[in-house]
Amino acid sequence: MSSIPTLTGIQQVSDGWIKKYVLTYTLPDGSAYEYESVSRKPLEAYRQELEGNAAGAQPKADAVCIVPQTPDGKLVLIREFRYPLNSWCIAFPAGLVDAGETLAACVDRELREETGYALRGDLGEAALNPLPQAGFSSTGLTDETVHVVFAQVQKAHDAQPEPGEFIEPFELAIEDVPRFLSTNETPIGTRAQLVLEAFARRR
Repeated sequence: MSSIPTLTGIQQVSDGWIKKYVLTYTLPDGSAYEYESVSRKPLEAYRQELEGNAAGAQPKADAVCIVPQTPDGKLVLIREFRYPLNSWCIAFPAGLVDAGETLAACVDRELREETGYALRGDLGEAALNPLPQAGFSSTGLTDETVHVVFAQVQKAHDAQPEPGEFIEPFELAIEDVPRFLSTNETPIGTRAQLVLEAFARRR
């Protein structure tokens, strides 16, 4: 493999729920290079993560993205008002993993909050089918990792979004996915778009 930049410094330049960092690298030709990034992690945790990435550590999920399917073969999606867009956005239910929370517990909690659906209790562990590993959501901007989980669900109660969340869950029949993709005019998250395209193209 060819030579790659070497991390030589991390400077935190803003604080808050989202933190901004300036990363300093030495390029293979010996010159210095600065790159701006953002993370939810505090400085030392972010530093340890970057060092772990360089050493080949397996990424740990910061969040989940859930692809729920009902017993009658429908997908559950949401329309959510996204403040950075100032617009509604089509997506699958998603949310941050709480400290010490299992993947199953996080998936069930987020489903109940955002959609009113829950994991099917009659299927046990078979209700969850996660991808093999968490993936990075936007590698040019942030270290956030998201674990995509396919889930078998059933309606449990009304959605219970947090204050400030504006979420409208809806069902989409799998056979209707191609039409939806061709006619939808609402902004759509990339993960939702790719998963829906996979459903559309497997026919």
